[in-house]
Amino acid sequence: MLLTLDDYDAAARQRLPRALYGFAANGSERGATVLANARSFERWALVPQTLVDVSSISQACSIFGTTYASPFGIAPMGGCALFAYRADLGLGRAAHARRVPFVLSAASSVPLEQVMEAAPGTWYQGYVPGNDDRIARLLQRLRAAKVPVLVLTVDVPVASNRDRDRRLGFTVPLRPRASLAAGGLLHPRWLLGTFARTLFSDGIPRLPNFTGEATGLPIISAPPPGARSERDRFTWEHVATIRSAWGGVLVLKGILSAADARKAAALGVDGLIVSNHGGRQLDGAVAPLEVLPEIIDAAGQMPVCLDGGIRRGTDALKALALGARMVFVGRPMLYALAVGGQAGVEAAIDILGSEIAVSLALLGSPSLGKLQRGHLRPA
Repeated sequence: MLLTLDDYDAAARQRLPRALYGFAANGSERGATVLANARSFERWALVPQTLVDVSSISQACSIFGTTYASPFGIAPMGGCALFAYRADLGLGRAAHARRVPFVLSAASSVPLEQVMEAAPGTWYQGYVPGNDDRIARLLQRLRAAKVPVLVLTVDVPVASNRDRDRRLGFTVPLRPRASLAAGGLLHPRWLLGTFARTLFSDGIPRLPNFTGEATGLPIISAPPPGARSERDRFTWEHVATIRSAWGGVLVLKGILSAADARKAAALGVDGLIVSNHGGRQLDGAVAPLEVLPEIIDAAGQMPVCLDGGIRRGTDALKALALGARMVFVGRPMLYALAVGGQAGVEAAIDILGSEIAVSLALLGSPSLGKLQRGHLRPA
């Protein structure tokens, strides 16, 4: 039975080829940061307040001028086309149906214009190069598509060391290998329902959302010279340029220090997502929950969100009680997509929302506005 987000993890492990599941689940190097993200929630205990009227519970959450049904969204994830047929549309439609935000990754395979049409209000996450001309073309495209929120991922100047992925034969760009083919043959539901269906309907998945042009390279093709290296030139000066040119909401994702939060606030950034990329970049990086309070203090009036390690409703409430405006969930939603498509993602959203509602009642907090630091103590 699929009763928790962890159940979708176990189900996806059975459904997906080993290398593909590993690509989603693994962190960089030793995977220490992935474990640290999960364990950080164990360091806080919840303190219920009793004899409170909790006959009516609200978990509505407002951020950037929009009110959502729940205080969580779907984090940006690249390569989703390998996990489900037209995956980005499934994620977007599920989030739109359940009235939670979905952040479309630049490393997605459905053109962002199609996603925006199917799921209006979708946010866009970009890996932006340190190149003013390319930035200008991307912003023009996002404006034309009516993207309301631009999320700049700032913690990927270079690709990390993905030792485990390489040992499993999974590389970026994807290279056909005998081990990958054997893994597909051992998982016929994925082979027919995702791989074959995608190949015969749409061809080899492409990456059309990295730049201002919708023509993207196939996932098996190496990027042209300089396409990735310019990320290592992306600096605060480029953030300032984007802030002056972009009229929509601007969010930085990947902030882990109070000093960076203060710089973002000084530049007029609208919000932050405290994140270590789910442990997929710098191994040994601090867990977002550990630094969340100091970043909130440094951010001033900017809403601060958290990404990393959320698996239960109580995890979300611990982050919210520490001051996060919203949390984002990545891998579990990808696993739900792989197992059940759009319906699977909707079910996973419902599970997390139900857990939050029950936990709010048990905490004696009938709404998120009543949730406070007093509901927590160090474990």
